[in-house]
Amino acid sequence: MFWRMVKGALFRQRGKMLMIAFTVALGASLSTAMLNVMLDVGDKVNQELKTYGANINVIPKGASLLDDLYGVGEGAGVSDKYLRETELGNIKTIFWAFNIVDFTPYLEIKAGLPAEGGEVKLVGTWFSHHLELPTGEALNTGMINMKNWWEIAGEWLADGDEDAAMLGSLLAAQSGLTVGDSLTVTTAAGPVSLRVKGIFNAGSDEDGQIFVPLPVAQRLGGQEGLVSRVEVSALTTPDNALSRRAAQNPKSLSIKEWETWYCTAYVSAICYQIDEVITNAVAKPIRQVAESEGAILEKTQLLMLLITILSLVASALGISNLVTASVMERGREIGLLKAVGANNGPVSWLVLTEILLTGIIGGVAGYFAGLGFAQVIGHSVFNSAIDIKPMVIPIVAVLVFFVTLAGSVPSIRYILSLRPAEVLHGR
Repeated sequence: MFWRMVKGALFRQRGKMLMIAFTVALGASLSTAMLNVMLDVGDKVNQELKTYGANINVIPKGASLLDDLYGVGEGAGVSDKYLRETELGNIKTIFWAFNIVDFTPYLEIKAGLPAEGGEVKLVGTWFSHHLELPTGEALNTGMINMKNWWEIAGEWLADGDEDAAMLGSLLAAQSGLTVGDSLTVTTAAGPVSLRVKGIFNAGSDEDGQIFVPLPVAQRLGGQEGLVSRVEVSALTTPDNALSRRAAQNPKSLSIKEWETWYCTAYVSAICYQIDEVITNAVAKPIRQVAESEGAILEKTQLLMLLITILSLVASALGISNLVTASVMERGREIGLLKAVGANNGPVSWLVLTEILLTGIIGGVAGYFAGLGFAQVIGHSVFNSAIDIKPMVIPIVAVLVFFVTLAGSVPSIRYILSLRPAEVLHGR
């Protein structure tokens, strides 16, 4: 009898029930989309930010003191301490090897400009370098990946361009050089003529420098097989109290804390692991980048959580209005049930069952619609698919249940206050 009454009510008021299911589906779909994106957004945001440069700088221990005193590139000039190029592949052998997106070495030497009578920094680097790793894998990395936001006039250099160079826009303007011109510089190996293959605008101190392939700089500076520093781009987890303590002194951690820190992709943990595999190296996070990544990620997740909450509140309000209107239309029916002996409990349970069944239908439809919305967001914002998180299913189910229940509260209060005699007499 109970289920016949439920079935009858659902079919008699199918218009309102469809509206309730649609309202639940809207809330569930938005919640599903936001939760899936929120749980997957960390890697997506990190990948987006990685296109704007490195977040870790690896320098020799001898140059670390100057770095502490003056900051990278400030006051230190060209260091006489170096890292071994042959060890760079070890960076991809650390525990968090898969979080290392790119890395690029630099060798900085001083060069003279006879035409201007001044001195300039000549930087050797990889542009598009194929690296065989100690693990047997291969990696393609270099400046073209790390600095892909640079504005280039002309072309990027190739690693085999031994007689060509790229000039910063500031230096090119001061020297009156354009793409295709020749530039003469003097180094420890003597004067050398370089063809300007490209002019770049980086918006930083690099605009006053000359870039050449790493082997060229090593030959001109007499530093074969050596590099001055390495920039590393890594996917990281935002810092917390544990990572900040570890960054100050890893030995201050307990064994359990150390294991948690070491096995989490904190920027300080990745730096520590790089120190372990590169001889006489000090890896330091570029704090402006690392902290910005964490702040952007936290704000993005907070925004998505807020959207989810607001959508659920809106759904609860919509359900409340629709259910209350439905119950008021059935006032005579409910009054008759109470008049023939039904108490408040069974009548309230009858209405709740109808609404919960409708909510389940709307929730299931909303969940699958939300998966589609998540992919639309992923492809339109991050140009990649959003990973579906199984843990979202129970979360959405619980949220739909409580939102439907909360939306039914006003109607239940109406049922409890309804007096059969007044309703049946049309008052």
